[in-house]
Amino acid sequence: MKDHPDDLAAAWSELVATARRTVTDGLVVGTSGNVSRRIRDLVLVTPSGVPYDRLGPGDTTAVDLEGRQIIGALRPTSELPMHLTVYRTTTATAVVHTHAPYATAVSTLVPELPPVHYMAAALGGPVRVAPYALYGSDELAANMREALRDRTGCLLENHGTITYGDSLDQALDRTAQLEWMCRVWLAASSVPGRTPNLLSAGQLDAAAGRLRGYGQPGRDQG
Repeated sequence: MKDHPDDLAAAWSELVATARRTVTDGLVVGTSGNVSRRIRDLVLVTPSGVPYDRLGPGDTTAVDLEGRQIIGALRPTSELPMHLTVYRTTTATAVVHTHAPYATAVSTLVPELPPVHYMAAALGGPVRVAPYALYGSDELAANMREALRDRTGCLLENHGTITYGDSLDQALDRTAQLEWMCRVWLAASSVPGRTPNLLSAGQLDAAAGRLRGYGQPGRDQG
């Protein structure tokens, strides 16, 4: 291992804190969902079936990009194929998967989240829904890969969400934004006799350009 132990300990602590936030923010229930972070060729990942509030420094779990366990005795998350697929096909350094309730509800209704808000541009455009496949399967990972084409997040049919980013904070923020947009669409579309106004491709492109300059220079935009 070339990674400094203190760096790995700090990264694991951040990962566990992010996983706990998915619970406190109402994005997962119990041990559902999972979080990972890539450090060069090492992937730190939450273990399978262990409540996040019980994870400590001695529970560090890590695999290589082929899925071989490098650190820890706890079995990695069953959704490891999705996480590894993201890292193999994008420049991501963090992935967050949740069973967010509003997003999961939307995933059962439409093949793509209707663009009700310009923050869809922050995820690369209209958010696609990956067709259903058994959790933890290579088929699900392949469906997700296609739905993530040119995107940083997608919905998983009858399942939940997956987003990635340059940091755990950014990946989690994208999950929260996606859940919020799903909630907005469900609320707007439930009004009898009314149809939500949707943004055009041109309007989303314009928003994407504006979002690229959002925030403070030199800081993680989240």
